[in-house]
Amino acid sequence: MDLFQEYARNITRRHFFQQGSNVVGSAALATLLGQPLGRSLGAAETPASLQSIMTHHAPKAKQVIYLHMVGGPPQMDMYDYKPVMNDWYDKDLPESIRNGQRLTTMTSGQARFPIAPSKYQFEQVGNCGMWVTELLPWTKKMVDDMCFIRSMHTEAINHEPAISYMQTGNQVTGRPCLGAWASYGLGSLNDDLPTFVVMVARPTNTEQMQAISARLWQAGYLPGEHAGVSFRSSGDPILYINNPPGVPSEIRRRTLDGLKQLNEQTFAQLGDPETRTRIEQYELAFRMQTSVPELTNLATEPESTFNLYGDAAKQPGTFTNTMLLARRLVERGVRFVQVYHNNWDTHANVAGRLPSQCRDVDQACYALIQDLKQRGMFEDTLIIWGGEFGRTIYSQGGLSKENYGRDHHPRCFTMWMAGGGSKGGTIHGETDEFSYNIVKDPVHIHDFHATVLHLLGFDHERFTYKFQGLDQRLTGVEPAQVIKDLLA
Repeated sequence: MDLFQEYARNITRRHFFQQGSNVVGSAALATLLGQPLGRSLGAAETPASLQSIMTHHAPKAKQVIYLHMVGGPPQMDMYDYKPVMNDWYDKDLPESIRNGQRLTTMTSGQARFPIAPSKYQFEQVGNCGMWVTELLPWTKKMVDDMCFIRSMHTEAINHEPAISYMQTGNQVTGRPCLGAWASYGLGSLNDDLPTFVVMVARPTNTEQMQAISARLWQAGYLPGEHAGVSFRSSGDPILYINNPPGVPSEIRRRTLDGLKQLNEQTFAQLGDPETRTRIEQYELAFRMQTSVPELTNLATEPESTFNLYGDAAKQPGTFTNTMLLARRLVERGVRFVQVYHNNWDTHANVAGRLPSQCRDVDQACYALIQDLKQRGMFEDTLIIWGGEFGRTIYSQGGLSKENYGRDHHPRCFTMWMAGGGSKGGTIHGETDEFSYNIVKDPVHIHDFHATVLHLLGFDHERFTYKFQGLDQRLTGVEPAQVIKDLLA
């Protein structure tokens, strides 16, 4: 975006209507700039109904719910069935399979790399014939609605760069995340809630939690208004959403009006777009004092909803509760909902932790998809599930047939999508018998991002933002492709 485009985007609604004689010309200018007229006015001062979408092609998905399993789920214990490994129990991983792969410091010093076959039973289900672990009985009922990618891969082997890579397309922090790109490209569908919302679900088992922070849902070099707004799992959903004791709404309104005047003076003097963002966010915060309490009041839900999701939906902070809130958010026009679920970093005690992790997400994901289908929202809501990498077939630490641990593994892992134009009943990609290397149809993180952007209506090579003299994009500068087999 050059300076002239930035000016056109930041022009205020009041100034726009003062220049009424130039309305037709302004509309033509907006078209030439490749942006909808509504978005040129600024999100806070333009009704959502005026914020048109200008995509490269017709989008299949209008909203996204992205479920990130922090730590890296073990693919061979959940979706990547490898029965041959039972014959390899406690035998060393062949060097021809590892082939000099870089290891983390947690297993690089091991004298052996003993094979740990999954202790869980698998069943082939659905018309698609997907193999699913016994730990996911609810998921087994809906595999024909799901699009499985068993050949995801990444270069990152440690959590910090790997999560950043998966969320922002770059291992170095500071870039816009997928949710920020969606917000920037699609604009808002509502006036009273953020375009991009983040929730961190509390796992039942908290044995080994990974650190996550707002760096993962930042706007980076995009305008600050596109950063994710974090909803808390306990107490007020958003800090300071309620007025302090003794401060009525009228006083809060007058205070914000005064701040707005000061910020407008600053913006007139300096032209810093972040000042405009601050003005917009203050106004959105005021409107959320009404919209957020209504959003989080689950008492309005019928008993059939809780029969579908389970009792955990009534417990704030649980993954199930966040799934119900995610549905309520997209129902109210939130474009992108990001949910993080921690404790998937199973370096040890897979037998003690994985069943709990799967119970947290299994019925909740099933309920979310069925709920969206019942409401006619499944077709244009894309659900994404997955972690930042996979796990090793060899055991980290002690090994028995009843328990084992697994280290980080970037060469192959499983993710799934559902709805939003993804192709239900698809099983894409294959790994070798060790679930260690990809043997068919690899999907890199950049390919995955290109595919998601395609479902949202964008050509990933043309969907750019000028920063530091470069046309920056989510998929970076290396070649990436849309995986057409994943599209309905």
